[in-house]
Amino acid sequence: MELSEEITIPAPMAKVYDSLNDVAILKACIPGCEELVKHSDTELEALVVLKIGPVKAKFSGQVTLDTTNAPDKFSLAGAGDGGIAGFAKGGADVELIADGDSTLLRYTAKAETGGKIAQLGSRLITSTARKLSKTFFENFEKIMRGEMSLDGDTAAPAQ
Repeated sequence: MELSEEITIPAPMAKVYDSLNDVAILKACIPGCEELVKHSDTELEALVVLKIGPVKAKFSGQVTLDTTNAPDKFSLAGAGDGGIAGFAKGGADVELIADGDSTLLRYTAKAETGGKIAQLGSRLITSTARKLSKTFFENFEKIMRGEMSLDGDTAAPAQ
């Protein structure tokens, strides 16, 4: 399955790139993320709880970043093990384009599942993946706008 979208972030490209590499911001943006540990500039470890249809699973996994073409383009790849529920693996290519005081963020994500989760059907998995990626980028945009705190609470509107 492949998903792609673009979103305008109200911040300069350098700030967007730095924020996408900030563990606290990423943890706040990732739906169901219980733990995110940075082992190096390119290696992260995550613990995420997800519900896909009737299956709820805790995934532990590794994420590797490729920052060779950063900050304009970078990619990430990861794999998570959900125990009896199965596994998920995938990656994303992200492109940042400066647009005045804003940044256009384009991404293309790919994902595969196996085990019990894969038996749920591709339509359910695709719709769940779309919802999760949309939630991640909505949360990221809210944090960049100052509308959401890093603990996930909605910030009070500016007076």
